[in-house]
Amino acid sequence: MYHATKRNVHILLHPELGNTRWDKILNGFIIILIILNVTAVMLETVQSIHEKYFHFFRIFDIISVIIFSVEYVLRVWSSNHDPRYRHSLHGRLRYMVSTDALIDLLAILPFYLHVFIGFDLRVLRILRLLRFFRLFRLTAYMKSAKMVRNVFKSRANELKLSLVLILFLIIIASCLMYFAEHLAQPKVFSSIPATIWWAIVTVTSVGYGDMVPITTLGKALTGVIALCGLAIFALPAGIITAGFLEEIGKRKKRELSVCPHCGKHFDHLEAKHP
Repeated sequence: MYHATKRNVHILLHPELGNTRWDKILNGFIIILIILNVTAVMLETVQSIHEKYFHFFRIFDIISVIIFSVEYVLRVWSSNHDPRYRHSLHGRLRYMVSTDALIDLLAILPFYLHVFIGFDLRVLRILRLLRFFRLFRLTAYMKSAKMVRNVFKSRANELKLSLVLILFLIIIASCLMYFAEHLAQPKVFSSIPATIWWAIVTVTSVGYGDMVPITTLGKALTGVIALCGLAIFALPAGIITAGFLEEIGKRKKRELSVCPHCGKHFDHLEAKHP
């Protein structure tokens, strides 16, 4: 009875494992509650709304924390049903330091620290926005989110190389622009670290205009650096696009290899009945 209850709770809290009416109801309720919490955090920054509905926000905050706390405790309790966290103690501890569990804990921890210890950590309620990322696991976009993760995982080395090239361009551009503009604008381009801000803004084609070259050499370098920035920033976009095309091709290949009658892969059937 105990293990059956734990199994049912684990499946109920993980919609990807079940497909019943109660899974959908709980899934929808958690999604709505997360969206309402994110909306409340944003609305509370409006002073007039915060003052007028202060007590409403306070009650809603308490109710939300209670619900999220119960959910967190149930997730920890039923986590060792997952083969990755099989051990009753060590398994639960491993789950508690996982990304999802830490997000759930950070969403409720500031409230308890404020109530029981007295720390004024209400500003840390912004951490509740972290739960917004949980929507990718709770909604129908789980497969799409998994595909995005697979793309970045498979193209990690290429993306790291493009990041190194971007950092290299920013450093070189900062050094060149400092020596080109420092004598003409010693207060604006006061040092190479200060010039890094100009390089980032220029390479990304943002152009705030707070640091502008006035020398001929500085303007020429700006044009070259801006063009190089456009070319280098196109690299990660092309890498990610190629990764998506490859992942979509793999997914279509897996779908075509499934038998429409029994649901098994053709390669498995061929190995069993050559």
